[in-house]
Amino acid sequence: MQTRRSFIKTLCASAAACSSGFLFSGCTQEADAGVVLTEAQYYVKESGNTVRCQLCPRGCRLSDGSTGACRVRKNSNGKLYSLVYGKPVSIHIDPIEKKPFYHFLPGAKAFSLATAGCNLRCSFCQNWEISQADPDSIPAYDGQPGDMAKKAEEAGTPVITCTYTEPAIFIEYAKDIAAEAKKRKIRTTIVSAGFINEKPLKELCKCVSAIKIDLKAFDDSFYRDLTGGRLEPVKKALVTIRNSGVWLEIVNLVIPGKNDNIDKIKEMCVWVKKELGENTPVHFTRFIPMYKMRNVPPTPGKTLEQARKTGLETGLKYVYVGNLPGHPGNSTYCPSCGRVVIERTGFNIDRKNLVNGRCGSCKTAIAGIWK
Repeated sequence: MQTRRSFIKTLCASAAACSSGFLFSGCTQEADAGVVLTEAQYYVKESGNTVRCQLCPRGCRLSDGSTGACRVRKNSNGKLYSLVYGKPVSIHIDPIEKKPFYHFLPGAKAFSLATAGCNLRCSFCQNWEISQADPDSIPAYDGQPGDMAKKAEEAGTPVITCTYTEPAIFIEYAKDIAAEAKKRKIRTTIVSAGFINEKPLKELCKCVSAIKIDLKAFDDSFYRDLTGGRLEPVKKALVTIRNSGVWLEIVNLVIPGKNDNIDKIKEMCVWVKKELGENTPVHFTRFIPMYKMRNVPPTPGKTLEQARKTGLETGLKYVYVGNLPGHPGNSTYCPSCGRVVIERTGFNIDRKNLVNGRCGSCKTAIAGIWK
């Protein structure tokens, strides 16, 4: 689980001095009370000046002047606008393992950014200061897509990651960042909860190289009560990503007394193997008390170990323990000979026994993107 406690933290002082006023593919910009707004994609006009957003399963119906549940998409005179295009509130360089991606360019640094807003209301959110904030309530940088790609190139990072909040709600911005990054031979990755409709997700998949999805539980009541979302759309999103060919990894934050039932965890692992494939990495991550769930204790190590054991017993090849630095479950093992191919301590790689994507001992191919 990656967190950004110091969420208004910039890579360099010049990040706030990026140029503005650019037009990017698929978007138009229009002045409104002195503020440049970017017209959103994925909505339809209804009677009068009412619009219906079609980005996520909420399907918000917005009268003139109102914003969606995500707080960042607003109806103005019968058009839907993004309030956060080009306005990141957090910019930082992280190890790719922090996302976590364990089978995508291990050891790489990722230029990471987020805007305000989210379309879920998770009671346990690690980044609630920005995900649950209105865009006008916290400072934002002027960070147009081309400038973000340029900053990543200058920093020498081979990856840009849209993360920390929910990239789905700034999808227009994320897609244009990916297009600009591609010009500089930089890959784009997404860290998301997967609460997004099929059409926008398919278009996003065409732009990015890897996606990590937080599969928060395998229980719809958990989703409804603790996130304000639903499970089924997330399952559909996972299948869509897998079918797209984009590299996929899954995180399950295990919360004591909420989603740690081992039978439900087994049910989830069986589903992942059947629908997404045995090579899909699954990370069982330790919960740390946060936001509205400070009275819930941290996840015991034994619970995470049992979850990992369950995943392996169901036939998943790559199952991890996360947010518990130093645990053997941080490392990647060859599913054939059982030897360590990537030894980790937390986000750090201590040793590699991986040669051209194969186990250095028995030459078995290890699923992932290694170059």
